Amino acid sequence: MRVALVAHDRPGALDLRNANRQAHLDYIRTTGVVEMAGPLLDDAGGMCGSLVILEVPDMDAARVWAAEDPYARAGLFATTTLIEWKKVIG
Repeated sequence: MRVALVAHDRPGALDLRNANRQAHLDYIRTTGVVEMAGPLLDDAGGMCGSLVILEVPDMDAARVWAAEDPYARAGLFATTTLIEWKKVIG
């Protein structure tokens, strides 16, 4: 199943995001369940959150993946939503 993870950073957390970015990208590469991903951007074009599309067996696997993400472990996110997503185009 595909699951969309939508996470919004805590205000003023850009330094925390940057400090954990490489670990986050390494986690994406090594886990092998990310179909696509990228940062959410604010009006000025700065990173302020994340959108990650996971291909996982079930929602529990998505929850575990999200909890183990270095960004989440560092406390970057103010909010995180996991929702099943259906790919229609692309």
